[in-house]
Amino acid sequence: MPRYLTKSRFKMAVECPTKLYYTGKNDYANQKNDNDFLKALADGGFQVGELAKWMYPNGVEVEFKGDFEKAILQTQALLKEDRVTIYEAAIRHENYFVLVDVLKKTDQQIELIEVKAKSYDPQVDTFRNRTGGMDSQMLPYLQDIAFQTWVAKQAMPHFEFSSVLMLADKSKPCSVHNLNQNFKIQKDQNQKTTITVKPGLKAQDLGEPILTPVRVDEFVEEILSTALKVPGFDGRFEDLIKEWSDRYDKDVKIPPHIQHGTHCANCEFKTSSRHPNLKSGFLECWQEATGHSIEALEKGTVVDIYNYRSKHQLLKQRKYLFEDLERSDFSAEPSKGEITLGLRQWMQVSGDIPGGGDFDFHQHLARETMSQWSYPLHFIDFETSRTAIPFFKGQKPYSSVAFQFSHHIVHADQRLEHKGQYLETRCGIHPNYSFVRALMASVGETGTILMWTPHENTTLNSILAELMDDEFAPTDAELLKNFIRDITTEKVNPSLVREGKRCMVDLCDVAKKTFFHKMTGGSSSIKKVLPAVMHSSRFLKDKYSRPLLKRQGESLNLEEMVWWREEKGQITSPYQLLPPVFKDLDPESVATLELDPDLHISEGGSATVAYGRLQFTDVSPAERDAVHQALLQYCELDTLAMVMVYEAFLHGF
Repeated sequence: MPRYLTKSRFKMAVECPTKLYYTGKNDYANQKNDNDFLKALADGGFQVGELAKWMYPNGVEVEFKGDFEKAILQTQALLKEDRVTIYEAAIRHENYFVLVDVLKKTDQQIELIEVKAKSYDPQVDTFRNRTGGMDSQMLPYLQDIAFQTWVAKQAMPHFEFSSVLMLADKSKPCSVHNLNQNFKIQKDQNQKTTITVKPGLKAQDLGEPILTPVRVDEFVEEILSTALKVPGFDGRFEDLIKEWSDRYDKDVKIPPHIQHGTHCANCEFKTSSRHPNLKSGFLECWQEATGHSIEALEKGTVVDIYNYRSKHQLLKQRKYLFEDLERSDFSAEPSKGEITLGLRQWMQVSGDIPGGGDFDFHQHLARETMSQWSYPLHFIDFETSRTAIPFFKGQKPYSSVAFQFSHHIVHADQRLEHKGQYLETRCGIHPNYSFVRALMASVGETGTILMWTPHENTTLNSILAELMDDEFAPTDAELLKNFIRDITTEKVNPSLVREGKRCMVDLCDVAKKTFFHKMTGGSSSIKKVLPAVMHSSRFLKDKYSRPLLKRQGESLNLEEMVWWREEKGQITSPYQLLPPVFKDLDPESVATLELDPDLHISEGGSATVAYGRLQFTDVSPAERDAVHQALLQYCELDTLAMVMVYEAFLHGF
């Protein structure tokens, strides 16, 4: 198998050239092995590529199935025609290889089109930042098409080239219903992702284009003619990719450069609990660059510090480990009785907790905050999807689709009730307005509404904007608008914030200010905070070591579930107790349908992927029902988790 520098490996090298040594090796952990597929499934990236072909009709697709030579020869044969459009054109120059999404040849002119499920608004977005440089969000896409252009120019120097990015245009409303249903995702026998186009589909069925082609020749030329700055390298584009290509071809590691630090924080070559026996490329790099042992590095490095923005400054001072840091490296004093970010970071690094225990809790501040709330307390959590291809007529790319919520209540007597829930997973059903109606009915007109992070606020404001722009708005549109305005806040302009009379309270913000536990690693994610409070709260142990009962209204989806469980002295995170998605299907059905018997929905990202799977793929009724039930159970736990945190704070552990 040839070891080509492909566009995906080029992108990896721009992030960190050392990664080229680890990629493709089965003995190294790689957190991105499935992430790209899951992201494309969640945001509709696969369908965007197929939709783009309809903007360049009558093309010929080069079927690349791992046979580089065959794909290259087929492309070369097609390019002998005076006019031709090629999908997935295979181009090689020396040890460089690219597959071009769409190549359009007209006589001696070649247009290279790179299709991205990236949002773009021509009325707002620009490829330049305020100082005139290239926008950091757009730069990776520009570098991608620049690499393809360079390879194509070297391989075919007698042609003139232009470079185009095809992007999802957020200014263009979709003019047809169920556009996404025209392109279904499936995997072939080799587990390769393929798109099945709806039989008999015509161009007019797709409505007005929601993808916009943007000519980027100016930026491509700038990238190719100036220094390419990457960790450890600062040189001409052509010189750098030649070195990368040579090293990758010979399987020689490029020495690591860790002084910038941010690229290390996001390194995918780290081990995880899922694959503990694989090697860590991250630790190998840091051992080589710092001289510290693997054991010392595993105790904590500066890139592990929660939300620390100046990692590179510490690295310049050759401070690599937690033990190298001092309190003066952080703004580690409380403010107004609150746990500040700097104090949180110092406690994470030093393990120095006031009182010498496992956690720091500012009970007075928490209770003072909670005293301002009014019963019943409403705990809500939303699951949403934003896809490049809108589901519904009138929606724009990456509009929010609110497909699920869960709602728990704590009454004035502290009685727990799983009050309501909503889930719409059917294909072709626009849930946003019925979602708001169901939420409005569930939370009623009294009591404080609590969320975890501003996601729920952002989602409702997005639906409000949709209602404002909808020429076919429902008859109860004003009622829905008023409800949303009443429970949300919105930044109207830099100096004005609209604040509803009953605006939602962010429980995560309370946790940030009042609670730190060693187990959280500094994070205030509900997935981190919940196991920490369960580990420390006697009240939660007493209450949740008994089952919650459907008949008493404590649960809508899980009968007699015991959430407080201990194994070998460790409290099991409730998210790990959620049953597998296909637990109720017999093993034969699971095998016949080629389902993953260990599949769990245990985080928001996997919930969004599960929803995308139901929308974009053909699934059996049994699989659909199983995923539907698993989504209900997962979202129920999210709001129950909020209740548990509230109860731990209320009772002071």
